[in-house]
Amino acid sequence: MAADHQALTTRQARARYRRIVRFAARVMVVEWWYELVLPRIGLARLSERGRLDRMRRFARGFHGLALALGGLMIKVGQFMSTRLDVLPPEITGELDGLQDEVPAVPYDAIRAVVEADLGHPLSAAFTAFDPVPVAAASLGQAHRARLSPALAADSGFAEVMVKVQRPGIDTIVDVDLAALRRIAGWLSRVRFISSRVDAPAIVEEFATTSLLEIDYLHEAVNAERFAEDFAADQRVATPRVAWERTAGRVLTLEDVSAIKISDVDALRGAGIDPGKVADELARVTFEQLFVHGFFHADPHPGNIFVTPGEPDWTLTFVDFGMMGEIPDTLRDGLRDVVIAIVGRDARGMVAGIQRVGVLLPTADTAGLERAMTELFDRFGGMAVSELAAIDRREMTDFADEFGDTLRSLPVQLPENFLLVIRAISVVSGVCTALNPAFNMWEAVDPYARSLVRDEGGRTVQQLGRQVISTASTVAALPRRIDGVLTQLEQGRLSVASPATERRLLAVERAVGRVVSAVLFAGLLIAGVLLRPESPGWGTGLMVAAVLPLGHALLSGRRWR
Repeated sequence: MAADHQALTTRQARARYRRIVRFAARVMVVEWWYELVLPRIGLARLSERGRLDRMRRFARGFHGLALALGGLMIKVGQFMSTRLDVLPPEITGELDGLQDEVPAVPYDAIRAVVEADLGHPLSAAFTAFDPVPVAAASLGQAHRARLSPALAADSGFAEVMVKVQRPGIDTIVDVDLAALRRIAGWLSRVRFISSRVDAPAIVEEFATTSLLEIDYLHEAVNAERFAEDFAADQRVATPRVAWERTAGRVLTLEDVSAIKISDVDALRGAGIDPGKVADELARVTFEQLFVHGFFHADPHPGNIFVTPGEPDWTLTFVDFGMMGEIPDTLRDGLRDVVIAIVGRDARGMVAGIQRVGVLLPTADTAGLERAMTELFDRFGGMAVSELAAIDRREMTDFADEFGDTLRSLPVQLPENFLLVIRAISVVSGVCTALNPAFNMWEAVDPYARSLVRDEGGRTVQQLGRQVISTASTVAALPRRIDGVLTQLEQGRLSVASPATERRLLAVERAVGRVVSAVLFAGLLIAGVLLRPESPGWGTGLMVAAVLPLGHALLSGRRWR
């Protein structure tokens, strides 16, 4: 990552951009071939059999790309490495090292940044400054230092951690965001993806948080706001800011280093139960989301310490560059979702999702409500370890049906909702690593019950509305039954059957010679375009084009 040590030249920026885009293009072509082409020509089993190996190769390739380039690529890899609750260990294991493998910037370059931003020689700004960094992250790195006696007396602490931004990182972030925007534009043209998620909108939200993350004055303000939110909570601690030694690219905080939250052996050695740490982390996360509406959006293990003390330990948060805010409307909707989850209330769950704003008003939610009911009945209350014991075919069949239901709905992402998903998923992964039997359902249960108690009046009103709604439904039942019988007699009754619809779609897909011809042309063109830069890939795609060509030419013939 030598490019981090100084501003990129125009040539280096273009090379970096092309390298990111080319990697994404290769992955997209491979996935397009295996996930779309092969199933259409009757080779779905071949695609499924090699999926795990393909994902492992992709993760290994991205690991190398992220370490070589740094910048925002590290942030993407770190997020993927924390999805222990979703991704198999073969994949997260390939990316897990990104948390600790980021190369450090040479001391001379760091000293130049500190002196330029603080306006003092390093020896005058700090009594002591360790040239060896404690940690190197994607956007900056941290060094231990000591304040002068006068500043220490004013601040109330002497030992500090100085976070220094990587030289030239602003240019690198601009280049990475440009590449991500290009890739998102490609994805937005793929109907299968664009119907499920607005990739450009996700990138823009990521861009907003990334640009704020390289503004250290903004991070200092976030740290103090987070501390105020948990001032009365003895289980949560935050470092204090040394404002006299803080600027746009230099952030000086009280040194609060302790046991890394993922170090299970060290926790047990200090007499701390990792399971209780997981429970407390979940509780604090829910409180950030549903009480304060201001939350830590990057709670990976490197940003949370467990600090032993008397009479008990505390969770100490650091790195407040990526924070999220939840508007009152979104917070109320999330509360409804949590209460519905605990009550295994599928209708309430769907209503909460609608209130959050994830579903557009035009969405037909009947199918989603049926799917949620089945989800609660079959898998509700299970821990991750219990889910792993379920027959794989049963999980696959349910996931396919549930995925079909979700893909049929018009979905949007409210502002900051992506950060909410990220925070919950990262915390879920950390908690599962601390306690393999961790059960998010049980963790959210006491919090949801406290929400019900705190909002007793509102709950009573909702109960009253539900009673009225039920009474109205019962009163209208004879008339509705009569209407159904009338339609049946007249032959006008239609029944929606997802299974039948899927069979009809399968019949439509059988008329696929034209599609195969298009696939042939696409593969041939992609091979021609890639061949000058990647001869292996280009030739492989051109050879692979023979399969859909054969399907297009021969599938309609009757052989005698």
